[in-house]
Amino acid sequence: MSTSASRPSVLFVCVHNAGRSQMAAAFLAHLAGDRVEVRSAGSAPADTVNPAVVEAMSEVGIDISAQTPKILTTEAVQASDVVITMGCGDACPVFPGKRYLDWQLDDPAGQGVDAVRPIRDAIETRVRTLISDVTSG
Repeated sequence: MSTSASRPSVLFVCVHNAGRSQMAAAFLAHLAGDRVEVRSAGSAPADTVNPAVVEAMSEVGIDISAQTPKILTTEAVQASDVVITMGCGDACPVFPGKRYLDWQLDDPAGQGVDAVRPIRDAIETRVRTLISDVTSG
């Protein structure tokens, strides 16, 4: 693994919508603790994250400010053990031998907190599955 033998690195990539990757990264960091190194990347700057995403995450006790999305780079992909794209697989650089997953989720951009909650819950369910999958090898 790129980071260390005991701490896999997961990169969430959502080109055009920082909200989805930021929610997923925040959930993984919260639920996995120090077992996984979490990164978030995309083309949307951090200040474009939907305020409803911040509110929906704060409702479940998670502050997403620590998971500020970074601009996607090939170095970030190369340095990660698992790369998760969210409906943008064709826009993500692909490297042989890298493990990729693609999540198709609704887009919370521009939506209010009532619309974001189901997206948040769907992400949490997937993240819980991902933790057991990634940490078990």
